[in-house]
Amino acid sequence: MKITSLIVALFTTAVLPVLGQEGEGQEIKHGSKKTGETMKETAKTAGKKTKETAQTVGEKTKETAQTVGEKTKETGETVARKTKETVEATGDEATKTAKTTNRASRPTPSPSGR
Repeated sequence: MKITSLIVALFTTAVLPVLGQEGEGQEIKHGSKKTGETMKETAKTAGKKTKETAQTVGEKTKETAQTVGEKTKETGETVARKTKETVEATGDEATKTAKTTNRASRPTPSPSGR
């Protein structure tokens, strides 16, 4: 009986830690699975938020480009109009100057030269 008791005690001593580890292993496995699912959901949420942000940035960039294009067009038209006005004014002055110069450079007829 002593031998049987000793064998049962040894067997029990050897089996109990294994059974305890199996329970802990299941807990670790469950915890890992839960952590994996949480990480997956977090990645989906981050991806969705990134996509939304990219769309918003794209829309704002498009709006800004349109505004810049309109302002550039307006500025170009204003510069063209001012340039045209300046050229016309300069041309008028040049015409006046040429007429004045032509009149001044013509020799006046002398009475003796007739």
